[in-house]
Amino acid sequence: MRPLVIVPTYNERDNLPVVVAKLLRIPDVQVLVVDDGSPDGTGDVADVLVRESDGRVSVLHRTGPRGLGLSYIDGLRRALRTDATPVCQMDADLSHDPADLPRLLAASANADLVIGSRYVPGGRIENWPRRRVLLSAFANRYIRAITGLRINDSTSGFRCWRREALQRLPLLQIASNGYAFLVELAWEAAAAGCRITEVPITFVERRHGASKLSARVLVESALIPWRLAWRRRTG
Repeated sequence: MRPLVIVPTYNERDNLPVVVAKLLRIPDVQVLVVDDGSPDGTGDVADVLVRESDGRVSVLHRTGPRGLGLSYIDGLRRALRTDATPVCQMDADLSHDPADLPRLLAASANADLVIGSRYVPGGRIENWPRRRVLLSAFANRYIRAITGLRINDSTSGFRCWRREALQRLPLLQIASNGYAFLVELAWEAAAAGCRITEVPITFVERRHGASKLSARVLVESALIPWRLAWRRRTG
């Protein structure tokens, strides 16, 4: 294995060094930070981590339109230009525990996509208000009902991909740019016949910084299942 973990960042200067330090404790893991022009200087922090990492950390400084989906597409395309496998995704805000990564890596031996799931037996959420938990759980049921996806946590951003699976996906055709990007990417994987499995994780509310959840993101997330269902119907 030559695992590469993509960590998208926007205003995560306090969290990024902690996440990277924990990831580098895992043997052979490489880290690609994709900074979306953070005004708080996260990109400068990432440059320092690159210099201190003995070649295990790299950074992609994005310019132009911002968004989680655009950051991930650029990061995934960069990863596919290396020999890394699996290619993993995780948040920079410490909501995903790097200590869970070895279990996702192990599961990738028998799956094209492994999702770190809050909604399978053993999965948990800590420190979220009850209304946020209910909203997230409802969103995933809503997505399954409309799209037919057989994934319990299609909005999870903690994932490991076999590079061969990523190479089959139409990354440049994915239109979603917020958290809906995660749903659309999972849908494309299912449509491509990828073997998808979920492993339980404990998701913890961020410790520093502000959530990126906005009204625009919520609207896009509400509409994406219908767009995917329509695409399936029309072929």
